[in-house]
Amino acid sequence: MLAGSRPERDVFAEAHGVALKALIPIHGRPMVAHPVVALLAAPEVARVTVLAQQPEAIAAALPADRRLVVGRSAMTIAATIEALIANPATRFPLLVTTADHALLDPAMIAYFCARAAGADVAIGLVERRALMRRLPHGKRTWVGFRGGAYSGANLFAVGGRNVGEAVALWRSVEQDRKKGWRLLAAFGTMNLLGAALRVRTLRQTLDAIGRRLHLDIRAVEMTDPLAAVDVDKPADHALVSAILAKRPDTRRS
Repeated sequence: MLAGSRPERDVFAEAHGVALKALIPIHGRPMVAHPVVALLAAPEVARVTVLAQQPEAIAAALPADRRLVVGRSAMTIAATIEALIANPATRFPLLVTTADHALLDPAMIAYFCARAAGADVAIGLVERRALMRRLPHGKRTWVGFRGGAYSGANLFAVGGRNVGEAVALWRSVEQDRKKGWRLLAAFGTMNLLGAALRVRTLRQTLDAIGRRLHLDIRAVEMTDPLAAVDVDKPADHALVSAILAKRPDTRRS
């Protein structure tokens, strides 16, 4: 789990009286504790490693569990993933998510892992119509293809150490990771044009990128649209708090 923070001042965290976004309280727990608890409850997950620039502060907010380790991250997401892939102690397949994925639950994890199995890289996505049916006023970043527009679900799987080139390309455009067009452009002009003109489906685009990188890159379209909801701003915090309050299995701590 990635629980890093941006180098600049975090006004969102300060408004909640904490130094780090991952520590913002949501429904009685620090934000980061929600997805960690979900991961620990998932049979598919053998071990949870939480990485942050301030690991001591994050560790203090998490439950005690022998399967849970907190370590220091690099300064960016891509650099952190690169270091994980290069680390001989890393076991694959590797599931990656983020500390602001407060609505993550074991069912989402099971669904994603089952469909990511065997892929070199798998990316969790939610199609716009599904989220709009569930949250008509939700605002997300969408990338359009023939057949639908998609937003990320903050779920990724890495099958092995052979994905270095893909991560290096991600690192080169990391500052624009919220801008899907920049990311597509980094993987080739035809992929960008195919999406812009809506002549390629998501599957066709990922297959083309995979052929270029000699990787099996797989999209996992999540059936639960709440997988696309993370906590980036006050409106997200209010929405996620309301959803968690209605979950019968949510416990305050």
